[in-house]
Amino acid sequence: MIQLTDIHKSYTVGNKQVQALKGVTLNVEKGQIFGVIGFSGAGKSTLLRTINLLEKPTSGSVVVNGQDMLSLKEKDLRNARKKIGIIFQHFNLLSSYNVYDNVAEILRMNRVPKDVIKKKVEDLLRLVGLEDKANSYPSQLSGGQKQRVGIARALATDPEILLCDEATSALDPQTTESILELLLDINRKFNLTIVLITHEMQVIKKICDNVAIMENGVVIEQGSVLDIFSNPQQQTTKNFIKTIFDDNVPSEIVDNIKQSGPAAKILRVAFRGDAALDPVLGTLSARFPVSTNLLYGSITSIKGTALGILLLHISGEEKDVEAGIQFLRDSVYNVDIVSREGGSN
Repeated sequence: MIQLTDIHKSYTVGNKQVQALKGVTLNVEKGQIFGVIGFSGAGKSTLLRTINLLEKPTSGSVVVNGQDMLSLKEKDLRNARKKIGIIFQHFNLLSSYNVYDNVAEILRMNRVPKDVIKKKVEDLLRLVGLEDKANSYPSQLSGGQKQRVGIARALATDPEILLCDEATSALDPQTTESILELLLDINRKFNLTIVLITHEMQVIKKICDNVAIMENGVVIEQGSVLDIFSNPQQQTTKNFIKTIFDDNVPSEIVDNIKQSGPAAKILRVAFRGDAALDPVLGTLSARFPVSTNLLYGSITSIKGTALGILLLHISGEEKDVEAGIQFLRDSVYNVDIVSREGGSN
């Protein structure tokens, strides 16, 4: 659906060359919700805008729906962009237009018949739960309502792709939840491909299938959300995940555990909610002459799939500990040995 290959983007600021994107490659499948997360200045917004060429990359390839976007003539590019909707952090509504007209304007610009516009706008406002706000103006709406108007407007041209540029960053947590539920609903109803950027891991956890983590214009890690949460590799990724699972082990606990024997280890065990974890731990203790102690445990939902994280202290003879660890690796989703600083090896 979307293939970005070796994307570079440079700007000239004064006499200085600034590289916003440095060889980014992403593939987004049809119907996916794909998240891009990073701190401010990571290059997320620039990357998002290369998909519809609001930002033309300095080099690289942008293919959307099988079309090489960079090779399109202006008219063909305009037509291609009609199939790519976009919603913004600060809504970008026309303050002098009411809700109905904010949604209808893009259709009028495309010379859609008036009766078709009326039905389309009414259907979209019903979809986003604003059918009673058609005559209201942006100044009369809450932040969540404004974003719902933005979503309705983005869907007016029947896009196949929806780009979300920090769409929930200006909203409170409860409103963010409702907007994410709406995006999920739209994705399921229309098989709409959604690419969103955010700095909040909670957003990724709630609705995304896959995620790319960006830092300094580079994608440092990407994969399924479940894989990234269960086995993060990069420190920046781990820092984001700490906002959901803060599973660092205090150094004094690590020191005490090291004193329990040279074979003693701390394990970070990730398991899916459908795994029979209790029998696994019970079998571990029964089958192997090892001692275990639970240091930390938490469970969360990753787009409807439960994911649990445990920190487990295991001790005993070295061969028994190693055998027990292998048993766990064969039985659950992921097992890592935690280093002295609390990170995974």
